[in-house]
Amino acid sequence: MNKTIGFIGGGNMASAIIGGILNSGLAAKEQIIATARTEQTISSLQERFGITATRDNHAAARQSDILFLAVKPYLFEQIIAEIKDSVRPETLIISIAAGQTIEKIEAAFAKNIRLVRAMPNTPALVGEAMSALCANQNVTDNDLAEAMALFNSFGKCEAVPESMMDTVIGVSGSSPAYVYMFIEAMSDAAVADGMPRAQSYKFAAQAVLGAAKMVLETGTHPGALKDAVCSPGGTTIEAVATLEQRGLRSAVIAAQRGCVQKSRDMT
Repeated sequence: MNKTIGFIGGGNMASAIIGGILNSGLAAKEQIIATARTEQTISSLQERFGITATRDNHAAARQSDILFLAVKPYLFEQIIAEIKDSVRPETLIISIAAGQTIEKIEAAFAKNIRLVRAMPNTPALVGEAMSALCANQNVTDNDLAEAMALFNSFGKCEAVPESMMDTVIGVSGSSPAYVYMFIEAMSDAAVADGMPRAQSYKFAAQAVLGAAKMVLETGTHPGALKDAVCSPGGTTIEAVATLEQRGLRSAVIAAQRGCVQKSRDMT
């Protein structure tokens, strides 16, 4: 990709994306520029990735062919007001902020822009993000393909209509927290049955990782994979029956739909 890629904001998510881009070979370190508010973060970005890092948002906006807006949502209006006159018409803008709709961002720029709204999740930090992308009417098929290549460099991504973005937040954006709770509960049970804590986390986390990989790589329905583990009268079906009795499915569904509704209320 022979383009300059800029980041307004150099926090954890931006760093995860930069790492993915560099590790995949999509761009060289000389093609990336990022901004940060503190000298500590600037030094960290330079030392970790060898990229150009600066406090000058205008410079990053002017130079970038693809520009990531990677700041907290409450800073959006301030940052866009600062850089909007520096962004070139042909620049592809990618926003990764929750709750910032295409309409809101377009209104803040107050001019025609090429905009992709994206929702990655925190497993981006280990190269296993699940990201959703939607685009405004000015984004070309080639623009979207380039954006998807960038997001696939640190996980997986899918294009969705913007109307699905709140659902995405429920099923992937916030869901790592649900999974961490599940892993923690499995670990607690193992500790109660005598396993050391550190070992119990490893067993529980690897089981979740392996099960997820089975779903993704085999394409088999999760219910069929569950059935394959449940021998008649065995240990697994005993655990499954207890989970059903205690309402695992209904709790997850209710929690996730509550998350989606909260996201809709915040937009």
